[in-house]
Amino acid sequence: MNVNAIEATGNVSLIWLAVAIPLVSAGVLLVLGRRARPWGHWLGVAASAGALLVGIMAALELFGRGASERVQNVTLYQWIPGTDLDVELGMRVDPLSITFVLLVTFVGTLIHIYSVAYMSHDRDRTRFFAYLNLFVAAMLLLVLGNSYLVLFVGWEGVGLASYLLIGFWNHVPEYATAGKKAFIMNRVGDMGMLLAMMTMFASFGTVSFDGVAGEAGSASEATLTAIGIFLLIGAAGKSAQFPLQAWLGDAMAGPTPVSALIHAATMVTAGVYLMVRSNFIYAGAEMAQLLVAIVGVITLIFGAIVGSAKDDMKKVLAASTMSQIGYMMLAAGLGPVGAAFAIFHLVTHGFFKAGLFLGAGSVMHAMNDDVDMRRFGGLWKHMKITWATFGLGYLAIIGFPFLSGFYSKDYIIEAAFVGEGWRPWVFGTATLLVAGLTAFYMSRLFFMVFHGTPRWSTEGPDARHPHESSALMTIPMIILAVGSVGLGWFLNAGDRFVTFLEPVTGAVEHHDPVIPIPVIIALTLTLVAIGVAVAYVMFVRRDVPATAPAANAVVVAARNDLYQDTVNESLFMRPGQWLTRGTGAADRGVIDGIVMAAARSFGSVGRSVGKIQNGYARSYAGLMALGVVIVIALALLARI
Repeated sequence: MNVNAIEATGNVSLIWLAVAIPLVSAGVLLVLGRRARPWGHWLGVAASAGALLVGIMAALELFGRGASERVQNVTLYQWIPGTDLDVELGMRVDPLSITFVLLVTFVGTLIHIYSVAYMSHDRDRTRFFAYLNLFVAAMLLLVLGNSYLVLFVGWEGVGLASYLLIGFWNHVPEYATAGKKAFIMNRVGDMGMLLAMMTMFASFGTVSFDGVAGEAGSASEATLTAIGIFLLIGAAGKSAQFPLQAWLGDAMAGPTPVSALIHAATMVTAGVYLMVRSNFIYAGAEMAQLLVAIVGVITLIFGAIVGSAKDDMKKVLAASTMSQIGYMMLAAGLGPVGAAFAIFHLVTHGFFKAGLFLGAGSVMHAMNDDVDMRRFGGLWKHMKITWATFGLGYLAIIGFPFLSGFYSKDYIIEAAFVGEGWRPWVFGTATLLVAGLTAFYMSRLFFMVFHGTPRWSTEGPDARHPHESSALMTIPMIILAVGSVGLGWFLNAGDRFVTFLEPVTGAVEHHDPVIPIPVIIALTLTLVAIGVAVAYVMFVRRDVPATAPAANAVVVAARNDLYQDTVNESLFMRPGQWLTRGTGAADRGVIDGIVMAAARSFGSVGRSVGKIQNGYARSYAGLMALGVVIVIALALLARI
């Protein structure tokens, strides 16, 4: 069910302030630079909190309205008037966009507060907060835009902000390279977005959500399939989905609060938002919708395998994000039966993944920025708040009964078993197995960091003195942990969240899975228990070697990200380099060669003619006589 928008009134009409406040703050901080160092970070926090306040006011007004009035449009001005492409700069406030506004601003504000302490010693802290504000503003514009073109402006803003933040410490060459890698791979996805918009304009004459939704019902399946595939390419780039996922692990080069923001509330969630927002396209394009589900399944397996073998704490969490977003993409590809559950899992994931990343930052803060889990162990005695909050996030993500992930992920697993033919068996089985793998690699992370025998030294040059972080860091972690525990239950009670989303996602169609739901739940919990037990035996009951031991080919491949960089270099980078080198050689050898040869010929002719100009009258008279003879000879020959 897609409800046409009505003109906004009341607090909803002020939603543009949610974008404007952090955007202005970012501008002020960038202009003032280090002159704002004593107070700039608090301006950044206040700007994010101000956007949250605007979002809450709009949400409260929206909650009290019926389904037909929960989709409202705010027109700011005509952006591209008087042409075939008539576009207004406007915002669309509906259950989907307001959900993202609340998630981005609430989690984003907590991350801002955490960053005040985390970045307190960084000389460029003001610039960091300017980038954070820019990131929040761009993401809010992305989710609030009322057309694909306005969405695309926010889309590009998110890409720019992520590039700036991932490469924030760009004096380290590897970090600068990581920022460029994320930027370039996202541009590949952006080509998909541009092609989708061009196809929409060519087919429908509009790129507004209402306009495209209105025309999609009468469009051919081929057109909708093309648009759906182009949109999927864009989403794969932004959400690190197969085959454009290689940038996500390297993005850990940015400060840890950035990782939390990218993985929980902004960057990677944009692709899922795009898929659900475009449900009217996929409703008429079965093949494109199936591709979305297939990409989701491949990515959720890919991420889980990589996460099971990494020793870098942040890269395990990054692989986990890739896998969890795969769950969401799969759900979005299932249509109305899964779209609402995709957003449900996205919201709960935002809380426990942000908490996990901030917990990882707290551990790094205590362990001299070390991220190698093989050098940790037994930290729970020294960091009890971090251990407790991280532990609740860990339990939530593995789907421990009645915590947030238990509700949202299990709904996706149940939806994956709905359908006919091979699909429910393949999709459902994959989600079940990955639930077990998730329990294994997250338990491995939790046990290697906080339990078992300590593997760090208190003496010598590598001495560690672990301690709990300051209140500015632990309070946001506690709040996120509370959300990790209770948010799923709160949103699930009475199906309130799924019902709230109905004006955008449509009503959830209740179909019976091919396996009874109690059996699916029992299988899921059994696999989760097995995953936890295996990790406990391997990393608590046994000693953890300080260096990674020799392993079989599968584990080695997982440690190397399943060779995704090697594949990209072989298929795209090296052929591209050969092409550019060949083009350069052809330019120098053929084009430049012809031009230079012609120039040399004309030069020779010029120099020869110049020699005739010797200043002697007798030479000129001789040449004239010779010319007359030639002309006469030619004339006689012409008459023969």
